[in-house]
Amino acid sequence: MVFRRLIGLWLILGLAACASPTAKLYAYAEHLSLQTLELKAGKYRLTVFYQPGLKLKKRLHVYLEGDGRPWQRGYWPAADPTTRSSVMLPLLAMDQAPALYLGRPCYNGHAEDAGCQPSLWTNARYGEEVVSAMETALKHFCQQWDYQELVLIGHSGGGTLALLLAERMRQTRMIITLAGNYDIDAWTEFHHYLPLNGSINPARQMASGLTEWHFLAEQDDTVPPELFLTALQQRPNSQVEVILAIDHQHGWEKVWPQILKRLGD
Repeated sequence: MVFRRLIGLWLILGLAACASPTAKLYAYAEHLSLQTLELKAGKYRLTVFYQPGLKLKKRLHVYLEGDGRPWQRGYWPAADPTTRSSVMLPLLAMDQAPALYLGRPCYNGHAEDAGCQPSLWTNARYGEEVVSAMETALKHFCQQWDYQELVLIGHSGGGTLALLLAERMRQTRMIITLAGNYDIDAWTEFHHYLPLNGSINPARQMASGLTEWHFLAEQDDTVPPELFLTALQQRPNSQVEVILAIDHQHGWEKVWPQILKRLGD
C-alpha cells in the first residue's frame, strides 16, 4: 500500500513538473486527499487545503507556507509567487488533528485577481493588507467549522505571518515556527536584499505571551540559526531548538512526527 502511494506521488509530481506552480500544488493536495476550498477575505480570494482530521476536535492546526518565489531571478517580481516545492503540505499530511493550509492573497492561482499587485508578494508580503486578509479568512473559517483554538505553524516567511496573526486571533494557543524569519530587517540586511518597507516586522511588535516553539535548521543558509537564536530565546514563553543535519527546505518531514507527538493533540 505504501509502495503504491509512493508510485502515485511520483507519477503526479512527474506530470506536474512541466505544469504551473499552482497546478502542481493542487495536484499534490489532491493526492494527499485534502479538500480544496476558497475563502473570501474582503476583496481577495484565498485558496486553502483542509484536512478534517481523524477525531472531532475544537483545535485547528493552521499551516502557513513560506514566501514561494516572490522574485524572478532576484531582479523583477514573479508573475506567480506560488511555491514551487511545498514544505508544509507534506507536514500537514502527517498530522492527525484537524488541519488547514492557509494560502495568502494573490498566491495559489490568484496573482491576476482584482486588487493583486506585485508589492503584495515582494516588499509588502507581510504587510497590513496581507495579514488582515488572512485574519479575515481564518476567522470566517473558524466560525463556520466551530474551531475554538488554534495552533499556528509557519515555515520561513510563514513563520513571520504566524507571529503576526497570533496577535489578532484570540483563539491562538501556540505558535510554532520552522526556520522562521523573525526579524525581517536583520534578515534583509544580512542577505543585502532590498528592505521590506511595506511589511510589519514581528521583532518590533510586542510579544503575545503565548507558548512559542521555534525550530531552526543547522544547515540553513536562508535563515541561519545564529541570526535569530539569541533574540528568540529572549521572547517570553519561548522554546528554541536547532535541528541538526537539515537545511531550510529539506529534512523537516523527518523530525515533524516527533514534534507532533510533543503537541499532544
